[in-house]
Amino acid sequence: MSTVMPVSAPTDAPRPTGATAAAPRDPAAQRARDALAGFAHAVFAGGGNRCWWQAGVWDVLHPAGLAPRAIAGVSAGAATACLLLAGRGEPALAHYLDVTAGLRRNFQPERWLRGERAFPHAQIYRGALLQLLDADALRQLRTQAPVYVQVARPPRWLPVPAALVVGALAYQFDKKVRGALHPRAARTLGFRAEVLRAQDCATPEALADLLLASSCTPPFTPALRLAGRAVLDGGMVDNVPVDALPQPSAPTLVLLTRRYPRPLPRTDARVYLQPSRPIPVSSWDYTDAPGIRAALQLGRDDASAWLERLRRDGADAWRA
Repeated sequence: MSTVMPVSAPTDAPRPTGATAAAPRDPAAQRARDALAGFAHAVFAGGGNRCWWQAGVWDVLHPAGLAPRAIAGVSAGAATACLLLAGRGEPALAHYLDVTAGLRRNFQPERWLRGERAFPHAQIYRGALLQLLDADALRQLRTQAPVYVQVARPPRWLPVPAALVVGALAYQFDKKVRGALHPRAARTLGFRAEVLRAQDCATPEALADLLLASSCTPPFTPALRLAGRAVLDGGMVDNVPVDALPQPSAPTLVLLTRRYPRPLPRTDARVYLQPSRPIPVSSWDYTDAPGIRAALQLGRDDASAWLERLRRDGADAWRA
C-alpha cells in the first residue's frame, strides 16, 4: 500500500447526497473521518469479479466518512462505482449470486449450436445492469458525485480483431512482465482513452451500453461500438484510470484490484490501496459464487484494518 497524507480537499466542491454528515462523538472516529474526508476523488480500477473487493472497502469506509466529489472508473470498476452510488450494492450481490447459481461452465458450446454466444457473460452482465441501474437508480445516481467512465479506442488503422490481440498483449506485457501500475505500451501503439460521464447517459440502456463498452473484452463480450466507433475495454489503456479525473492532482484514493510486486508510488496527493492478499476470484469466472463472497469480505476486512489505523493515527496512518 502506498501511503501519503492527503492535503485538504476543495471546500467549494459539492458533496454527494447521502454522505454521512453527523459528527462522531469520540476523537478516534473524528480522526478517521477527517482523514477520509480529505479525499476529493476516488478511482475504481478494473478487474471484473475482483471489483467486489472495492465494494467491500466502500461498505466500511463510506459510512466512516469517505465521500469523494468525483470518481473515475474503468470496466467493472466503473460499474461498481455506479451501483454503489445508486445504492444498489446489496441488490447487486444478491442478483449475481442468483443468476449464476446454476452456472457450471463459463464456456458453453451448446449455446453456440443454438445460435447464441458460447460465453454467457455479456447477456448476464447487461441484464444485471438494466435491472439494477434502472430509471430510479439513474435518477439517484444523478444526485451523486460524477462518475467518469474510461473506454479505449483502438487505432483506426488496425482492424478490431487485431486490435484486441495487440491491446491484450500490450496490457499483459505491462502488468505481468513490467509489473507496471499505469501501463503505457498500448498508448505507444496508438490506443487512446476516451472518458464519458455516467450521469450524462439519457437512459438506463445508454448507461448499460457505456459500462459494457468500458468492459468490452471479446470473446466474453461481443465486439462493440460506441457512438459509431469501435471500442474496447478501457483498461487496455490504463486499468487504474487516474487520468480520467478532471483534476488528477486533487487528493485521491485509488482502489486497486490486484497486488503489485513493486512498491506502489507515493505522490503528494494520492493514496493507493491494494488487497492484503490476492483476491480469491477470477475476473470473468461467473461460476464462482464463493469467490465473489470472499472478494467482498476481503475488502471489508482490509478496510476495517485501515479504519482502525485511521482511528488511531488519523491521516498519519497513510504514511505507514
